[in-house]
Amino acid sequence: QVQLVESGGGLVQAGGSLRLSCAASGSILSINSMGWYRQAPGKQRDLVADITAGGSTNYAGSVKGRFTISRDNAKNTVYLQMNSLKPEDTAVYYCKADVVRIGGYRLISDNYWGQGTQVTVSS
Repeated sequence: QVQLVESGGGLVQAGGSLRLSCAASGSILSINSMGWYRQAPGKQRDLVADITAGGSTNYAGSVKGRFTISRDNAKNTVYLQMNSLKPEDTAVYYCKADVVRIGGYRLISDNYWGQGTQVTVSS
């Protein structure tokens, strides 16, 4: 019904930049919040940044001033611009979207996740 497709991950040296993209498609009426999460080996999945439909943003303290989240509502796409990357940013990055769709006679809100994209920052 709903798919999230991520792109932009890869290998970069410390101090470099990457731009992640996540496009949602399928039976979508609207999307509330969209966000990026990351999970390093042996650790839990944590919020990196999220953004509401109106453009309000939240960032993890460890990425403030370095990462910027944005979205294009017409394209159902969320972006994460990552600058000044550090080795501790190395993780699998996951896109999440709170999608509103019509389910018969009801509006239904569900969270959908992307497949994850690897970001590796070398020292």
